[in-house]
Amino acid sequence: MIRTQISLSPEEYDAAKLEAKRLGISMAELLRRSLRAALPVDESKPWMSYAGMVESGDPDASRNIDEVVYGRQE
Repeated sequence: MIRTQISLSPEEYDAAKLEAKRLGISMAELLRRSLRAALPVDESKPWMSYAGMVESGDPDASRNIDEVVYGRQE
């Protein structure tokens, strides 16, 4: 991971902190997700256009990935 520094206005900083808290993630992760959404897909990796993140709100979601992705199996 490469560290970088950015400058935000007080309003941008406060809004980002609130959104990160609402999502239950760090501000760094919020900014990484925002940057990923703004960048073009790497054409040398066509499968990346299908890659993404699943938000369940469940901190243990990685333990039940099939349920998160496909829903409850009944």
